[in-house]
Amino acid sequence: MKKILISSVGALLLFQVAVAQQKIVADKIVAKVGDKIILNSDIESALVDMQQQALQGMPLPPNASCSAIEQIIAQKILVLQAELDSLPISEADVDGRIESQIRWAEQRYGSREKMTEVTGYTIYQLRERFRDAIRESMLAKAMRDKIVNAVKVTPTEVRNNFERIPKDSLPFYESELEVGQLVLQPKASREMDKYAVDRLLDFKSRVEKKESEFGTLASLYSEDPGVKENGGTYTLNRNDKNWDADFLAASFRLKEGEMSSPVKSQFGYHLIKMLQRKGDNVVVQHILVKPNVMTADINAATEKLDTIRANIMAGKMSFTEAVVKHSDDPMAKFNGGMIQNQMTGSSFITMDMLDDPSTKDLVLILDDLKPGGISKPMVFEDEQGRKALRLVYLKTRTEPHRENLRDDYSRIQQRTLQEKQAEALNKWLVDHVPTFYVHVEPEYRNCGNISKWVANSVVSK
Repeated sequence: MKKILISSVGALLLFQVAVAQQKIVADKIVAKVGDKIILNSDIESALVDMQQQALQGMPLPPNASCSAIEQIIAQKILVLQAELDSLPISEADVDGRIESQIRWAEQRYGSREKMTEVTGYTIYQLRERFRDAIRESMLAKAMRDKIVNAVKVTPTEVRNNFERIPKDSLPFYESELEVGQLVLQPKASREMDKYAVDRLLDFKSRVEKKESEFGTLASLYSEDPGVKENGGTYTLNRNDKNWDADFLAASFRLKEGEMSSPVKSQFGYHLIKMLQRKGDNVVVQHILVKPNVMTADINAATEKLDTIRANIMAGKMSFTEAVVKHSDDPMAKFNGGMIQNQMTGSSFITMDMLDDPSTKDLVLILDDLKPGGISKPMVFEDEQGRKALRLVYLKTRTEPHRENLRDDYSRIQQRTLQEKQAEALNKWLVDHVPTFYVHVEPEYRNCGNISKWVANSVVSK
């Protein structure tokens, strides 16, 4: 079985936002695996993903269409076996993965508004459209992990893996960095909080007196970026953990036609109007007002970061400990404040990956830092356009070099492990694919692995 089949299975875990850009004129079923179908649009989506990877340096396989359908069939087999084995995947896990991939997509497109404009889907539509695909990818990964987690490699195998590559063919690595950030959101003063609340109370009074329409006020004054596309109207589900908990709870307390008092969330203050209730779903419209952050508020946050920085440099706490204790970034507890490489999932990045609006100014800061260094507090705009402050930590920086055992042992070890795991998974697939029903339309039956699968399948038509 081709190695590309297994090495690309992980790529299917990526959020396939690109499929939303496809203008599919007609769709058809091209394969069936058990009770699961594979559409022509699934192949097109996988090809788009491969093309995106090619832009990142991963070459396209010789017959990309065959590789694409082989990957998808392999994933379906893993999903079917995971379901048979009752591997635990919770809806909370699925929700968390969806949000993670949405954040990745936002970074890719530069902003939530640009992502919506290009894909043609709102955030809510993206969540629902890709829920089943994300759930399947997580089941496939869980099954894959069950198969390969017992695989280990020895130092001898690592050395042999390195030595079998001709010296002039060894990979060349550009300078890579591990970069962390500790983010603080300046807190608005009580006066600014009160001003925001008073504005919303005035809006509520104007609507109640029929002096203004709620939707008109939302369009004119709401600071929710989504107001441009939806007038501040959202469909909420009671069990959706992706919304701010206070906003969600306040929405579900309302009766149809009722307006809330000002509700505080992590984004500011909301005036919420209930438009429609239907079971666990509600349709609401809201106006968001963000309390202004003044210079004094920024100065207070700067002083706090100065103190945190001094404590880290004095050895009183590590950068990771400081992030866990003080950071306002919701992802900090998962990544320790380290910026992640979205292609590999590792913390090693290159300078050209810092092209997101919220990170592009890091390039100049990092030029002045040595490994282990921490910047002074810096003001920046986060992904939601809010003013925030951060400390920037340069953990490591490598020099450009040809691969060698001294500098790249962990990388070579990981490559060796992945290849050995691929062999184990290939063997498992060869043994198990024939136990499932696999039907493939004629145009794909001559693909290398598929011809074997269809010939040996339990039922083949």
